Amino acid sequence: MLDNVVSLFTNFKVEGFPLWVILLICAGVFLASFMDAIAGGGGIISVPTYLIAFSGLPAYYALGTNKLSAGIGTVFSTARFIKNGYVNWRLVTPAIFLALLGSMGGTWLQLRTPDVILKYLLLVVLPVVAFVTLRNREWPDEPGKMDFKKQAAIVWAGALAIGIYDGYYGPGTGTFLMLIFIRLAKMDTRHAAGSAKVINLSSNIGSLCAALAAGKVFVGVGLIASVASIAGHYIGSGLAIKNGSKIVRPTVIAVLLLLTLKVGSELLFPEFWN
Repeated sequence: MLDNVVSLFTNFKVEGFPLWVILLICAGVFLASFMDAIAGGGGIISVPTYLIAFSGLPAYYALGTNKLSAGIGTVFSTARFIKNGYVNWRLVTPAIFLALLGSMGGTWLQLRTPDVILKYLLLVVLPVVAFVTLRNREWPDEPGKMDFKKQAAIVWAGALAIGIYDGYYGPGTGTFLMLIFIRLAKMDTRHAAGSAKVINLSSNIGSLCAALAAGKVFVGVGLIASVASIAGHYIGSGLAIKNGSKIVRPTVIAVLLLLTLKVGSELLFPEFWN
């Protein structure tokens, strides 16, 4: 019987990848999706998982396949926030288009400037953002008072700016959107999470379409991993909706710290990420 199990792990393959590699991907994708549904930043875990699993292949395949599994999972967490009424469409609809516009601009900028500049900038910015997040212990479960025009200006400007970041670099996009929506736009934690999900999902769909058109996606592997992604997003979004700031705040802090480590490792060990 043991021989049969070993044979299954070594001989059963999906698009050339053995079963143990698929299970490794699913484990990493589940953890990433769980975190992403609560506070964004799931790519900090899922992208390295795919890079390890696809060792020896160009990074484009890891990034493209990750977009497939992450995108499908994000649909479910986004739908859950929408179903519970945690998306203000009057604010979010224009923000979607601005984020897409910013994402295209960020990609254009990325092709013309070395990304190491942004990484060094992030190493300075991320600890400051983490400090501010730790210092502000109150994460609102009720929205603050703010004139709609001012709130809309902040949300739309934030969507455009973070869209540029998403197109240029990417990791932590949902987390940065949430911080802007909560701290500057005075949104409550649940509405901030739901709005960030809708905006981030739209930019992910655009990236996925580009990756599929370029043939940089292992569709079979991505579809299998999307099952783990759906589970992680469903459970994570449920906890975020139920517990609000109690679970979102510490998860945001964890995302910021992990993102700092990721940026640092990219600068110290660039060969792993290329």
